[in-house]
Amino acid sequence: MSSLALPSQQIGDLTIIAVSDGYLHASFDLLANIDPADAARMQENAGIADHTSIHINGYLVRSGGRTILIDAGAGGFKQWGGRLKTNLLLAGIQPSEIDAILLTHAHPDHVGGLMDASGTAAFPNAELVAHHLEVAFWQDDGNLSRAPERARGNFLLARQAFDGYRDRLRAFDGGEVLPGITAVPLPGHTAGHTGYRLDSGGKSLLVWGDIVHFPQIQVPRPEVSIAFDQDAHLAAETRARLLDLASSERLLIAGMHLGELGFARIERKKLAYGVAYEA
Repeated sequence: MSSLALPSQQIGDLTIIAVSDGYLHASFDLLANIDPADAARMQENAGIADHTSIHINGYLVRSGGRTILIDAGAGGFKQWGGRLKTNLLLAGIQPSEIDAILLTHAHPDHVGGLMDASGTAAFPNAELVAHHLEVAFWQDDGNLSRAPERARGNFLLARQAFDGYRDRLRAFDGGEVLPGITAVPLPGHTAGHTGYRLDSGGKSLLVWGDIVHFPQIQVPRPEVSIAFDQDAHLAAETRARLLDLASSERLLIAGMHLGELGFARIERKKLAYGVAYEA
């Protein structure tokens, strides 16, 4: 199996490949501004058999001799995902070939794959790149002490990841983080939640992180938030703004929970936005 068998897009000189890490499950009780029965009906109407499954993607970017990974999946944390490294190998990519990892944010299903079972860095030659607000939030002892018990493991996992790459950790404020890749602030989901816009050859793609977890629900109904959002109101505002931008610009989108196809455009329909997946 070559990388060509995985969903991919060509943006000028950049090749972007969606690499599946597998799935996690989240109850519809975690959603706000929608009745769980309505959420289930929307998933059913979209042809989704496993209503509460959330797919996890990482994105591989090949450019100018560089091999870049955007997010690293869950790595099996809480039995979530864990297939990213295997799928990278199927795509012909060894972990040692990754020279930079860009984080959208540091929730477990994005940083769990950074460390292997022995607690060492899974990508030994990679620089870890994240927004400075994201790094600061998870490393703040006050935030840890105020976190509910169920969330403390998230802090410990994020800290383990940052510590594992401490000699190769680069925190940024904004702007271009690598040639052709620009950070896009997407506030609300976490303190430093960041998208990455890839521009080359007159074409563009936006990796929008966790703007949605259930695309067939939250794209047509952007007011629906999930308990994983640190600021649900701000996350919903950001989602609505980005859906308007993506639909008006016909911008190609990639998202960590967009589904196995990995790439889509947002269509403005009469009464709501919709997702149109790119082959």
